[in-house]
Amino acid sequence: MTTPSLRPHSAQPPVAKRVPAVRIHHGDTVEDEYAWLADKSDPDTIAHLEAENAYTEAATSHLNGLRETLFNEIKARTKETDLSVPVRKGVYWHYSRTVEGQQYGIHCRRPALPDESAPPATDGGPLDGEQIMLDGNELAAGHEFFALGAFAVSPDARRLAFSTDFVGDEQFTLRIKDLTTGEMLADEIPKTAYGAAWSADGSTLFYLTVDEAWRPHRVWRHTVGTAHDADVLVFEEPDERFWVGVELTRSERFILIDVHSKLTSEVLAIPAADPTAEPFIIAERRQGVEYAVEHHGHRFLVLHNDGAEDFALAYTSADAPGDWVELVPHQPGVRLESVDAFADHLVLSLRQDGLTGLRVLPAAGGEPFDIGFPEPIYTVGLGSNPEYRTSSLRLGYTSLVTPDSVYDYDLPSRELLLRKRKAVLGGFDPVDYEQHREWAVADDGARVPISVVCRRGVPRDGSAPCVVYGYGSYEASMDPWFSIPRLSLLDRGVVFAVAHIRGGGELGRRWYDDGKLLAKKNTFTDFVACARHLASSGWTSPRRLVARGGSAGGLLMGAVANLAPDAFAGILAQVPFVDPLTTILDPSLPLTVTEWEEWGNPLDDAEAYAYIKSYSPYENISPQRYPAILAMSGLNDTRVIYTEPTKWIARLRAVAPGGDYLLKTEMGAGHGGPSGRYDAWREEAFMTAWTLDRFGLAKG
Repeated sequence: MTTPSLRPHSAQPPVAKRVPAVRIHHGDTVEDEYAWLADKSDPDTIAHLEAENAYTEAATSHLNGLRETLFNEIKARTKETDLSVPVRKGVYWHYSRTVEGQQYGIHCRRPALPDESAPPATDGGPLDGEQIMLDGNELAAGHEFFALGAFAVSPDARRLAFSTDFVGDEQFTLRIKDLTTGEMLADEIPKTAYGAAWSADGSTLFYLTVDEAWRPHRVWRHTVGTAHDADVLVFEEPDERFWVGVELTRSERFILIDVHSKLTSEVLAIPAADPTAEPFIIAERRQGVEYAVEHHGHRFLVLHNDGAEDFALAYTSADAPGDWVELVPHQPGVRLESVDAFADHLVLSLRQDGLTGLRVLPAAGGEPFDIGFPEPIYTVGLGSNPEYRTSSLRLGYTSLVTPDSVYDYDLPSRELLLRKRKAVLGGFDPVDYEQHREWAVADDGARVPISVVCRRGVPRDGSAPCVVYGYGSYEASMDPWFSIPRLSLLDRGVVFAVAHIRGGGELGRRWYDDGKLLAKKNTFTDFVACARHLASSGWTSPRRLVARGGSAGGLLMGAVANLAPDAFAGILAQVPFVDPLTTILDPSLPLTVTEWEEWGNPLDDAEAYAYIKSYSPYENISPQRYPAILAMSGLNDTRVIYTEPTKWIARLRAVAPGGDYLLKTEMGAGHGGPSGRYDAWREEAFMTAWTLDRFGLAKG
């Protein structure tokens, strides 16, 4: 077995000062000597983060050459000048494109030619007659970070509403552009949240703002051409468990205001042709009942879990919403995830047996039918389908070995037409790789699926290095996906596995429920079971296995590091939620109150307090030998505060000294890391180089 290369540096890891800070809840006294790091305005905090970054740079300096090699591999495999498959909306084809050397996408449209029913062909360059609606590179000029929060073209195609964030804190400034003249209007609305929705005539814009805890809680109505301080408050949600969204239905008949907690929903509607009308409720909220709404002709479609654990589909009158009439009954084990309404058909997005699927329901009657695909493991979902009246569907498809693919599905003939498969340069051939589905057995007997991809012919004798990825929260499913950066691992003989653990949604709502609240530890023990299965079945061995996860998946990383440090050679934790008890005890922090239905409320519930404390990575560090750990963080992250990984690494060094612990904080980014594609590739190259170093492959 090879070993990680030696580091030719003499730098010592930073030692965070200890400042006594006591918190008491439910009779439990906790001293958190690193709580001071939460003060971003304290010069000592910034100095400590900078010292951590300097130490990490020194500790990984021997990987600089490999990092550059990996970055160039990603770059060489990527078609840098490229264009998405145009999608038709009204008289325009809409698309985005990228240009070699530029960090961000360019959003464009082109008038449709007479009788042009198929998307125009392209070599990746601009189309003849192109109109640039928004160039991310121009907007980002002079900024270290750039992200869009809203991008909405008015139904009459005359105006574009868009919002920008230049620091990564997910608060956006909303602007309006006149697409006929190319001029920016004077309208400017600061501190908005994601999303925006136009009225039918494009004169009125609905948008969201957040409260002090970054929770979208207010819907506002803005009349184009007026000052934002004259905007009208349309809806406000006072219950801190709920967050709010706003959208225009595909039919362009209604503005929908979606109010949702982790367990309960309520949807209100406003006629898009009468934007000043008072919103009306489609169904009063009932604790524990979730539902989502789509407009379809004379009815609202309602996808719900009222007496239907894996959801059912019903409808109610659009003129006078009332009782729900069953349309598709509940079928245990078939999780209905969403419904999309078109004039002549409905499409159900679902999952069954751990796989995604699409089911078409003809609106005029007839038998529903599924769209089939040949691979044993794959991910399929609806793409951009803005037209309400259409005879085709735009689909997105991928697998662990098949690059992202765009299909058009012709409904009358039931034929799939491949419009584009993401180019992978440099001689990539999918037949050189193979994918497998494994099943681990959890501590309580549950069978946990694992998706595995490797280069064809990788030995099954335990000698292969392996990366196992996990998440396991919020019913988010880690469905198989293709990755160009991953090829740099696979081509060096590394196996890549995805553990579909409880807390995710891969096997339906029960799979999620069995990995949250007082069942959260199933998420962690499932992941350990997957790691041990990968070793016992010959895919790898514990000393050749690196675990990777981010955000709530970073909580998973911290928990399994405490629970089974012997199962891993390394832990890569991106923006990790490793101090959950401290965070969930503070309702002033972003997302805390809305998260109580996911994790429990430790402020009021002593049992929830004790349970979260029993698995919190930060609370349960012990003087044992830990695997090598790399934590990635963002100073402006509002979802997982930078403090969490910073405190975690500091306490690891204090309680379990001598370990290999690194922290890298992006000082100008948020939860998603660097925003530009080249910067993101460099960060991925950094993490991949560190991972290969754990396998002794730093020179290969």
